[in-house]
Amino acid sequence: MKTIFKIFANKMFGVRYERLARAIFIDLIVFWGLYSSGFRIQIRPFILYLMVSTFTAGVMRQTLSAEAHADDMMNLLMLPFERKAFIFGYVSGLGVYTVLVRTGMLLAAVYAIASWSSLEIICSGLCACNAVLMTAAVYAWRKRQGAGMIWAGAFTASIVLLQDTRIFSAVTVGNALAAAVFLCGADAYSFYRKEGGRKQVRRVSRRHSVWRYLFRYLASHKNYLANTAVMWSAACVLPVMFGQMESRAALPVGFAVLSINTPVCILLSCDPALEQAVRLLPGQKKAFCIPYCLFVFLCNTIADVIYLMSWELQAGDVTAAAVWMGAFFSFQSAVMSVLLEWFFPLRGWKTQSDLWHHPRKYAVPVLMMLEAGIAGRFLG
Repeated sequence: MKTIFKIFANKMFGVRYERLARAIFIDLIVFWGLYSSGFRIQIRPFILYLMVSTFTAGVMRQTLSAEAHADDMMNLLMLPFERKAFIFGYVSGLGVYTVLVRTGMLLAAVYAIASWSSLEIICSGLCACNAVLMTAAVYAWRKRQGAGMIWAGAFTASIVLLQDTRIFSAVTVGNALAAAVFLCGADAYSFYRKEGGRKQVRRVSRRHSVWRYLFRYLASHKNYLANTAVMWSAACVLPVMFGQMESRAALPVGFAVLSINTPVCILLSCDPALEQAVRLLPGQKKAFCIPYCLFVFLCNTIADVIYLMSWELQAGDVTAAAVWMGAFFSFQSAVMSVLLEWFFPLRGWKTQSDLWHHPRKYAVPVLMMLEAGIAGRFLG
């Protein structure tokens, strides 16, 4: 187990664990910056547990599904191994990375802006560990997805219904032990994911072949579709939050928030083979970037249309200027996102989670937010 853990820990953190040290340093900066700002809000404990559990489970799922582990897994599975030691070493290596590097950033921000008791902090840590084990167990037994979804739904319901932190802590520990038992009976080969299993569209010289590739790529990645659906759901909810401000000045802020559709904006970075083909073939800068820009614009426009419809139903007074402003924000966000992908693609990443949570994802939304503040002065 120790050997397997070290192999994947070195891959995720670096040979000298320099990436872990950098992540902890960033977490401390985030915590100190938010804490010293004096900004405080009240967050109920079950909201903390729900955020930590869902976020950790999502990142762990992405890490387990990463094709970057395919070669390492294939080589290790060709050697003699002890099944339980292999499973727990592999899950521990990816789990430590998920909790310390990814969930650590969320905890640093949440701990800084709200007051928590020591028991609540311990319980949130238990939620993170439970999410790692539970996600790995569901992934290993993914042939029984129905049972896994029921299990996840039952635990989520317990987070909301059990208001006593002590009782919920006991339930979380019991659930984590159950997940460990399921992992003991899992097959080590269930964690192996073949690299390059999906078909790719090789020809990108014609415009409609690019569109076909983009839609097929999006359809073949269910998590990309799920993220897009979440953005559309947020478009329905944002008017409720902004409507409390009793000012149309908040309307452009929603356009800026809805520009954070990370999976759609990193299609070149997450597919090195496609990027290499696009850059090597002649005339592909225009043949690929224009359809890609229109594709991102379409995704942004759908979210903005849902947002404006929800605003009209809940707050009313959506003018033609607001519609044109939404179109402008969608188009500008699409152009800037594609330019970033073309001139500053993300390379050297280890897992898909690295792409989804790279700081570059906030570059376009931050600029959109600044423009939203300027536009809000004219609408307020």
